[in-house]
Amino acid sequence: MIRVNARIALHESEIREDFVRASGPGGQNVNKVSTAVQLRFDVARSPSLPEPVRARLMVLAGRRLTHDGVLVIEAERYRSQRRNRDDALERLLALIREACEVDPPRRPTRPTRASQKRRLDSKQRHGETKRLRATKPGADS
Repeated sequence: MIRVNARIALHESEIREDFVRASGPGGQNVNKVSTAVQLRFDVARSPSLPEPVRARLMVLAGRRLTHDGVLVIEAERYRSQRRNRDDALERLLALIREACEVDPPRRPTRPTRASQKRRLDSKQRHGETKRLRATKPGADS
């Protein structure tokens, strides 16, 4: 079991890893060894995720989510397969932890009387400046 937080743990069988050739620098190593990792996690069918977390995770995943509800994370930052695996898994766990956090609902507030007065005074000054520019003597407009 892979611990996400105190309430959520993922079973190893829910995560699938495919190893592919990485792009970028690395010389002959890049051409010979499949060090890049494509980690796949089926968000839509995972029994480990509560429904609200699943919904937020699907929104957070964005373009990394397939039409079938599978989250694909690609890691090719490092030259070793082991470090790329750890990187991909850590990024998945960070995404799930972020989906677990719930923002408190916003309580709508009204502007204070002082802020309304400041806004109106500012508008008045701006209008006065424009009015003075329009009636300036010697303007060729």
